[in-house]
Amino acid sequence: MQHATAHRRSTLIAVLALTGSMASLCIGTSFAKSLFSALGAQGTTALRVSFSALILLCVWRPWRMPLTRANARAIALYGAALGATNLLFYMSLRTIPLGLAIAIEFTGPLAVAVLSSRRAIDFLWIAFAVTGLLLLLPVGAAAGTLDPVGIGYALAAGVGWALYIVFGQMAGNAHGGQATSLGLTMAALVVLPFGLAHAGTAMFSPTLLLFGLAVGILSSAIPYSLEMVALKRLHRRTFGILLSMEPAMGALAGLVFLHEQLSTVQWLAIASIITASVGCTMTSRGKREA
Repeated sequence: MQHATAHRRSTLIAVLALTGSMASLCIGTSFAKSLFSALGAQGTTALRVSFSALILLCVWRPWRMPLTRANARAIALYGAALGATNLLFYMSLRTIPLGLAIAIEFTGPLAVAVLSSRRAIDFLWIAFAVTGLLLLLPVGAAAGTLDPVGIGYALAAGVGWALYIVFGQMAGNAHGGQATSLGLTMAALVVLPFGLAHAGTAMFSPTLLLFGLAVGILSSAIPYSLEMVALKRLHRRTFGILLSMEPAMGALAGLVFLHEQLSTVQWLAIASIITASVGCTMTSRGKREA
């Protein structure tokens, strides 16, 4: 009885931690979007990733751990993909709502999961994902006024996310904290030139540096920490199902903090992509939960 109660309490803590992680990420991204007028998407991305890297370098101190040449190469690729994904995603946010950008980006990891399985049931999830994308693409009156360039950036961010997963698995032999902190450092090296070229010295304004630190904490430090709490207590499949709710949470954050109104068709598109993600996770191969 006590064991069952402890298990339920542990699961509740994990669910709350993952929900808090997604909420922090979406709120941080909403806040970041408000900095675009001063720094542009490029400068905002550079500050966010750079501060995130500094925070995790201080936390993990990766130089204390041994690093093989193979792991270093994999982490460099993982970090480059991470930096490109962040930059492309923030570029998409200039012209399309947060929730829709997250939903479109989700098609990247969804494609990795489906292509690695190739079972008949996965064609159903492909159909849901494609339906969601077709509802968002500017191919008819139902699509509304979504910017095709913004959609293109979000799709490219999805490709970057897929590469991030592939390269992250290659770096799996390294310590998790070491890989994440060094990967973010590489990501910062990738995006900083774009930020400096666009925003220039404005990036070093004390006020904007403070805001950039807040974005880094909300978008990376807090989510990563809470995700670690959740991963230790939740089955991988349950974790994936809950994480699939992020597009909806992003849409709500965009509505509350950025006043981004979505049409009924756009909400249906988000629901279709979430269904694809949840379904793919639920039918994935792996150990069943106890």
